[in-house]
Amino acid sequence: MTTPRPLENHQLLSRFQALDGFLREHQSLWRPRPFTQLSLPWEAEHPALANWLRQRSLSEAEAAHNHPEHLDAPAPFTALARAALQLSEIGELSTHAVPAASHRLNVDVPGRKWQQIEAFASHLNFSAQPQHWLDWCSGKGHLGRRLLQGDSQQLTCLEYDPALVAAGQALSQHHNLSSQHHLQDVLAADAERHLSSEHTAVALHACGDLHVRLIQLASQSGCRQLAIAPCCYNRIRAPQYQALSAAAMASGLQLSIDDLGLPLSETVTAGARVRRQRDESMARRLGFDLLQRQLRGTDQYLPTPSLPVSWLHKPFADYCRDLAALKDLHIDHTPDWDALQAQGWQRLAQVRNLELLRNLFRRPLELWLVLDRALYLQEQGYRVQLGVFCQQPLTPRNLMLLAERQ
Repeated sequence: MTTPRPLENHQLLSRFQALDGFLREHQSLWRPRPFTQLSLPWEAEHPALANWLRQRSLSEAEAAHNHPEHLDAPAPFTALARAALQLSEIGELSTHAVPAASHRLNVDVPGRKWQQIEAFASHLNFSAQPQHWLDWCSGKGHLGRRLLQGDSQQLTCLEYDPALVAAGQALSQHHNLSSQHHLQDVLAADAERHLSSEHTAVALHACGDLHVRLIQLASQSGCRQLAIAPCCYNRIRAPQYQALSAAAMASGLQLSIDDLGLPLSETVTAGARVRRQRDESMARRLGFDLLQRQLRGTDQYLPTPSLPVSWLHKPFADYCRDLAALKDLHIDHTPDWDALQAQGWQRLAQVRNLELLRNLFRRPLELWLVLDRALYLQEQGYRVQLGVFCQQPLTPRNLMLLAERQ
């Protein structure tokens, strides 16, 4: 079996076009959200698959959540899973030896985050040695400090939270490192003043518009090198996705903010307590959803606000009454609260299992989005590589763009 390799050169466009065709052809399967619809349009076309998924338990859905492609489900599930897996195949970027940190830089950094930093650093295999690191949306600057090697290199950190800027500057001074921490909203018009052709800009899990802004400004400023691990594609100000590359602009695929959230539905880090709270919250919302459809006399989902965890301690009846009051709904009868709560849990099992079909398209859509960024950088004169920098259990957001001025 051939080991997958990172994508570069002409492979970027050819893979993008293949993914684009796959996603456009099967939009009817991945766009509808089971959480908001009692029945999905594709169920009439694929009744055997729909019935099979609806009869499975919540625990079965949970077991298949991260790897739905392994399910032996009725057609067309298996064929779609095979195609999605093939189109999403991508290798690890080449590694290089990173000198051990000369200071105790990992103190006060969560273990998983430090592992991500180490993995990110080990894949920064540029042809020329970086001279000036620019840590974009740096927080306290943990990544930038880890990359800084020797007195010949400089570090600039940009962060919009004053407390994090102050904490980062204090840590750099404590370790006697040559770095500057600037208070900067990277979406502001004056952010470009911090970028120049001498910079190697890095961003580990900067969300949505934040990493797109870096790609655009770095291209305009002629930054010599970039390394970006994108995250949270749905954190954008526009009402729908704004394509970057010529290929994405030419595509007929129009993505809503809800669509952009699909790649983020994969989770690997939540503990048992968090999962229990999440399940109970969703089951209650789904039970309330059945009630609000009755009260409003309309078979449509009603968005509800995020609620504190303390709401889960309320009796289900009080939960529904208080949520109805928040949405200006009047409960004019006495529902069978136990039956309604049980229906919420039943719907949760069905929703989670129906989502398994949609989840086959998580990685193809994410790769489509990151390839749009890669192709844009290529159009701006960069040599671009796209691959993974760590395994999925460390973080599902493990795709990384390396770009270097030709």
